[in-house]
Amino acid sequence: MSRDVWVRDEIESPCVQVCVIHREERLCIGCLRSIDEIASWSRMSASERAAIMDELPSRAPRLKKRRGGRARRNQG
Repeated sequence: MSRDVWVRDEIESPCVQVCVIHREERLCIGCLRSIDEIASWSRMSASERAAIMDELPSRAPRLKKRRGGRARRNQG
């Protein structure tokens, strides 16, 4: 049996099954997509998916945790 039957010419989902939405940024901390992007992913065209995939790495810094409290004081 050939596995070619299951191969699709689509962009894979960036989902890593860590589905938690960041409260302030409204992005999933696992895949960095917005709730709207996650919900409409299966209906998007390949070019729409590619555009989102290209943008995802630039979103990561938005989710960096601020260092406050003891961690901040110990920084020096």
